[in-house]
Amino acid sequence: MAKPPTRSSNSTRASPSPTSTATLDIGAGSGRDAAALADQGHVVVAAEPTAELRSLGQQIHDDRDIEWVDDSLPEMRMLRSRGQRFNLILLTAVWMHLDELQRSLAMESIADMLAYEGRVVLSLRHGPVPAGRRMFNVSAHETIELARGHGLGVVHHSEREDPHARQGVRWSCLGLQQKTAVG
Repeated sequence: MAKPPTRSSNSTRASPSPTSTATLDIGAGSGRDAAALADQGHVVVAAEPTAELRSLGQQIHDDRDIEWVDDSLPEMRMLRSRGQRFNLILLTAVWMHLDELQRSLAMESIADMLAYEGRVVLSLRHGPVPAGRRMFNVSAHETIELARGHGLGVVHHSEREDPHARQGVRWSCLGLQQKTAVG
C-alpha cells in the first residue's frame, strides 16, 4: 500500500499517493485541497459549480497545474461525457449538501468516474445546520451502504471532533474503493 499524502487536513489521509495520480476534487471551492494535491504532483481537475468560487480558485492558484471545470453532483455531466477516470476522487464537506435522491445519483456518477483500484475520500459534517445553509443529516453508515450498492468497499473510516471547535459539530471521513480492488 502506498503511503498517504502528507497534509495538515484529514481529507486525503485515506488516499493513494502515486507521484502523478489523476485526481478529481468535487466541490473544490476556492481550491485549497486541489492546490495541495497539485503541489504533491497529482494531475488535478477541480470541479466547482459556483462561478465566484471557481474564479477565486483560478486566481489564487493560477501558478498551479489545476484544470478548473464547471460541473457538479449528482450527474457530473461534463466530466462523465469525457469518459475520464480518476485514481482519487475527493469530496470535502460536500456530501451532506445533497438530498437522498441526489446522493444515490451522485454515488453512481462517482463510481462511474473511478479508475480501477482508485479511491474516493469524502468527509461528512454532522451537527447543527448553520442558518441559511442547505444541509442534510447523512450518516457514515448510510453512505457506506450506498457505496456498497455501487460496488465500493470501505478502506478507511474515522470520526473526529470539529477542528474549529463548533458546538455539536463532528466529522466522519470515509475512504472507499472498488470491492474487487479491496479484496
